[in-house]
Amino acid sequence: MSVQLYAHPDDAVAGIEDGSTVLVGGFGMAGMPVELIDALIRQGATDLTVVSNNAGNGDTGLAALLAKGRVRRIVCSFPRQSDSWVFDRLYREGRIELEVVPQGTLAERLRAAGAGIGAFYSPTGVGTPLAEGKETREIAGRTYLLEYPIKGDVALIGAHRADRMGNLVYRKTARNFGPVMATAATTVVAQVREIVETGDLDPEAVVTPGIYVDRVVQVVPAA
Repeated sequence: MSVQLYAHPDDAVAGIEDGSTVLVGGFGMAGMPVELIDALIRQGATDLTVVSNNAGNGDTGLAALLAKGRVRRIVCSFPRQSDSWVFDRLYREGRIELEVVPQGTLAERLRAAGAGIGAFYSPTGVGTPLAEGKETREIAGRTYLLEYPIKGDVALIGAHRADRMGNLVYRKTARNFGPVMATAATTVVAQVREIVETGDLDPEAVVTPGIYVDRVVQVVPAA
């Protein structure tokens, strides 16, 4: 199926259903698809499970989605920073569920979903509360935890440029969880600053091939 190009973020997120698992790219605000998240707020989907590195920063982007009460559960590595007051309030009030996943494990669980790996063993978290309830195995004298892939119904990612086939190029630190999330979701929606003609991107610079991307929208981020 060819990629669909949209003129407005609202059209790009149409059809996301209540109860979906939504993978949200970004490392803090770097690479955060803010305009797509704002469109998802307007779209109205609720009871969501969100998978992201952070649990929202300040009052914009993912934090705004949380503040609207649309997220039932969040899976992330860093739920608390100095500006994560929205998540902190919701969690203290018992209004959101949390699964903490070490950052490398989070990336690998996403990658495993995209690669078709059924499960894998990792030493990260052994001997901590994160190991509770998980299967363990001794391999070469070391204890490992069994970890399962994280697959999304939808991935919302931010990239720098796309061509009309959906090939994506990222800019500097904005290239974080976007590439693995693009392989791990059924529907992948990318916001970009620029859409160029097919053939205008340097093939060596393409990080996410268009075969993984379903929808692209060009946005001008707010100043």
